[in-house]
Formats: sequence, structure tokens, C-alpha cells
Amino acid sequence: MLKAFEHSQVYHPSRDSEYAVTDIHAEGEDLFLKSSDGLKIHAWFMPGKKDSPNRDYVFLFCHGNGGNLTGRPTAYRALMATGASVMAFDYRGYGKSDGEPAEEGTYRDAFAAYDWLIERGVKPDHIIAWGESLGGGIASKVAHTQHIGALVLQSTFTSVPDIGAEMFPFLPVKLIASIEYHTNERMKEIECPVVVMHGENDEIIPYHHGRKNFEDANEPKRFVELDGGHNDAIFVNEKKYIAGAEAALEMAKAAK
Repeated sequence: MLKAFEHSQVYHPSRDSEYAVTDIHAEGEDLFLKSSDGLKIHAWFMPGKKDSPNRDYVFLFCHGNGGNLTGRPTAYRALMATGASVMAFDYRGYGKSDGEPAEEGTYRDAFAAYDWLIERGVKPDHIIAWGESLGGGIASKVAHTQHIGALVLQSTFTSVPDIGAEMFPFLPVKLIASIEYHTNERMKEIECPVVVMHGENDEIIPYHHGRKNFEDANEPKRFVELDGGHNDAIFVNEKKYIAGAEAALEMAKAAK
């Protein structure tokens, strides 16, 4: 019962489609990838502006725990405002992807998206892993195990057990947790540039999680202070969101 409760707290998938990729980008591609364990994973690829010097850079977008990839058009448009491309994918059990959510499985899904980009000819140091909330635990795994240009953690926890213990102080969360996403433990071993974006008014993942991830990250790194709450920062101040994306691009280029 506790395991089922834990799973229900971490994952909130939806099978409903809110937008089509062509609603966001006229040349967007609707794709199905295959994970290393044989599951069909739904993804979108939105190419950058043809005349942009950032067109060959790709934001590998790892979304948060709710909904699915079709519900984040504002985020995709903000990232594409930099001129870069965007690759978004759904974890298993989300949207049109096969299976049921699980920590190890979400990593496999991200690796499938990364591999697709490499096979398409994208240079590893042109891939920027972007982790939104729960997605930060997945993006940090990509940065820890794969060669990429930069990592962005947007409103991300240090780990699921850490945030769970704060939400449910009356439960022995750290003793019984089976879903971990240990973002912070990876920070000292991640070698690519890191951008951490977090807001003091985040009501779901407290600000100190973002500060801790930033403090433990290696240089070069940058912190972007977000306005608004956990789910509305991009709507309250889109310029800061785009500034985080531009910082990641700048740092990825400088690190080459």
C-alpha cells in the first residue's frame, strides 16, 4: 500500500492530448522512438530557426510529473525563441507512450530520445538536457552518463526522498522510498555546464532544493531566480525563463 501511495505521489500521467506538434511548429515532427527494453515512446522534434546560429543546438526537454508532452506549448515556444531546436518526449505511461511509469524506465526513455538525436547527426555537445521539476532527476541522469553540452534544472528537487520527507514528516520516507531520482548526488560528478533555475515562491519544491543543487554543481554554473510559483514561473516572467535557456546555450558554446 505504501509503494502504491509513493508511486501515486510521484507520477501523475495523462493520456489526453492538448495540442498537436504542428500547433506549435509548422515543421514539427511527431515521432515514436523505441526504448532499450522495447517500449514505444512518443516524442516531438521542433527544428530551430533556419537562419539562427543556434539551430544546431537542441534542448532535450524532460517534463515534470503531471500531464504529458502535449501540454507545454509555452515552454517549447520560449526555448525556440532562442533559435534552437527542441526535442520533447513522454515517459512510459504518459500520453501515447507504452508501459507504466518507473524510475529506471524514465531513464531509458530519455536515453532513447538522446540516441535519436545522435543518430540524426546532432553533436553530443550541442545537446542541452532541460529538466522541469521531476524531469530534473531524469535530465541529471542524462548529464551524468552521457556527453552533452549543458544541463538545466528548472524547479528541481535534490531527491524524491528529500522532498517526500518534507511533505510527510510523520512517515519514515527515507527508509522506505523506492523511487529516488537522486539529482543532488550527481551534481559533483557532472562535468558539463549547469544552469539552475528556481524561485523563492515555489510552493511545491522549496527554494533550498534549487540552492543546494547549485551549490554542489561544478563550475561553470549559473543560477537564475524565477518569479512566481512552481507551475506558473514561465507565465509570470517568461524573460527569465528564456534567459536561462540563453545562458545554457552560451555556456555550452564556451565549453567546446
